[in-house]
Amino acid sequence: MKNKDQLTVGLAQIAPVWLNKPKTVEKIKSYISMAADRHCELVIFGEGLLPGYPFWLSLTDGAKFNDKVQKEIHAHYIRNAIQLESGELDEVCALAKQREIAVYLGIIERPLDRGGHSVYCSLVYIDPTGTIQSVHRKLQPTYEERLTWSPGDGHGLKVHPLNNFRLGGLNCWENWMPLSRMALYGLGENVHVAVWPGMERNTIDITRFIALEARSFVISVSGLMRREDFPADTPHLERILEAAPPVLANGGSCIAGPDGQWILAPVVDTEDVLVATLDVNRVLEERQNFDPSGHYSRPDVTRLVVNRERQSLLSHLTFTKPTEV
Repeated sequence: MKNKDQLTVGLAQIAPVWLNKPKTVEKIKSYISMAADRHCELVIFGEGLLPGYPFWLSLTDGAKFNDKVQKEIHAHYIRNAIQLESGELDEVCALAKQREIAVYLGIIERPLDRGGHSVYCSLVYIDPTGTIQSVHRKLQPTYEERLTWSPGDGHGLKVHPLNNFRLGGLNCWENWMPLSRMALYGLGENVHVAVWPGMERNTIDITRFIALEARSFVISVSGLMRREDFPADTPHLERILEAAPPVLANGGSCIAGPDGQWILAPVVDTEDVLVATLDVNRVLEERQNFDPSGHYSRPDVTRLVVNRERQSLLSHLTFTKPTEV
């Protein structure tokens, strides 16, 4: 019999085939299969992994206005972004269903409900039946990310049951936003998924901090990116490589337990599926003395209002014909 109090998770710390949508999808599928072969029930990929993080911005004067180089790379980025409405994750969903594994996947989304020409940093949750259960668009792109990503909304602030756990997730520096974290805590989250483009400096402190604050498991998953990971057909590749260091993202994927101690300390410079098994009883033990949305909260004094409406330029109104007298 399956022990639903336990959950085996795989942290897919990999590099994309940068800004190449079909080849990155194939690589993601191979790592989903690898995680399933290692008996994982959940596999997690880093922020914006499909088709990749916008590393060019800090390397090519990304804020230069009306610049041909920036326009051409941005257009290439849009063409390789994911349009969920067009079925561009169908193969990933089908594989998740076939292997009976849940997936958290960071994508660059090009949504039709916002016109189809702007991109969003989104975190997609696919359940073991292959169904997309949430698409969380990053609320606030960080610093130079705002030159290419659009700000998201609260529609994807959701948690999902898996075994006897409740999973929720945020993108990168959203994990520093206390009210966004609290929205997930209030929904019963006890496994917090934090996805990152990939540097140990991002994950080494906040992973344990959130675990202590939430009394939850915290899984930080980062990508990798090295000079050799830029494909030869990348627009303006020579310009990008002029300023690129040997390593742009070194990983740092890790897991902290509900007591803030490492279950898996940050792993760097390794492309692999990192595997660990979580036990929900550890959450129950640590909630004995602190539960941020339960016995250690005071909703009569402070409460959080969450707007989970999906933003759109259009509101579709239905008008009824007035009743004739």
